Amino acid sequence: MSVETLGNVAPPKGKPKWLRVKLPTGKKYSQLRGLVDKYNLHTICTSGSCPNMGECWGEGTATFMILGNICTRSCGFCGVQTGRPENVDWSEPEKVARSIKIMGIKHAVITSVDRDDLKDMGSIIWAETVKAVRRMNPNTTLETLIPDFQGIENHIDRIVQVAPEVVSHNMETVKRLTREVRIQAKYDRSLGVLKYLKDSGINRTKSGIMLGLGEQEEEVIQTMKDLRKVNVDVLTIGQYLQPSKKHLPVKEFILPEQFKKYETLGLEMGFRYVESGALVRSSYKAHKHVD
Repeated sequence: MSVETLGNVAPPKGKPKWLRVKLPTGKKYSQLRGLVDKYNLHTICTSGSCPNMGECWGEGTATFMILGNICTRSCGFCGVQTGRPENVDWSEPEKVARSIKIMGIKHAVITSVDRDDLKDMGSIIWAETVKAVRRMNPNTTLETLIPDFQGIENHIDRIVQVAPEVVSHNMETVKRLTREVRIQAKYDRSLGVLKYLKDSGINRTKSGIMLGLGEQEEEVIQTMKDLRKVNVDVLTIGQYLQPSKKHLPVKEFILPEQFKKYETLGLEMGFRYVESGALVRSSYKAHKHVD
């Protein structure tokens, strides 16, 4: 496979035109927005101001975050607050399940902060949330975007046992930049988690990376190859955007043509789905990835 550069970056002097986002519209979006406001429901879509919220909600997909909003890790790219998390809310599984029911969500994505402060890394709440969603919403399909649980198999097994339709764990960046971008995470450990999930019988595994942090094209392609070696089925590739001045700066804005090239290469490598574009986020078109 040849590595042919496309002149793939634009200098980071203000956001380029392809990162402009249309305001979400549509009847389905308006209905869900009204329910979220009326019942004070919490979704990553709204709290993270996701650029794809209108599109995803229109297709009956939404993302929920569990285990609080304070993370024990301090990744250089992430806007979630770092610090000492609050106590576990054991009623949270039912709250999430009820939110999904109220919103009439067809496909739910569940994610969480890292909870390295807990003996089980939060894996029990994870499993209980999936069970609660299944009980209350038997026709809703699920994707779980999980942390690495420090690679501890007993914790990962709790996810395997409840068998979400899709289990995702993001690499976020290339191997060389992992220590700077993810700090407490390890590239090989994340690959190991994805391999363990597939080897344990998870039907559909998924991962995502961000571009624009200073990675080289050949490093991106090597990461894609590494993910295929552990039989990851779905890959998302998007543009990194700096959440605040305290976070890592954007080194490059990747051109749409380069994103398209990675999509083509990924499909040639054997990924079942590749979502590659500047505004792509982990749960973009997530409902498709079940099929």
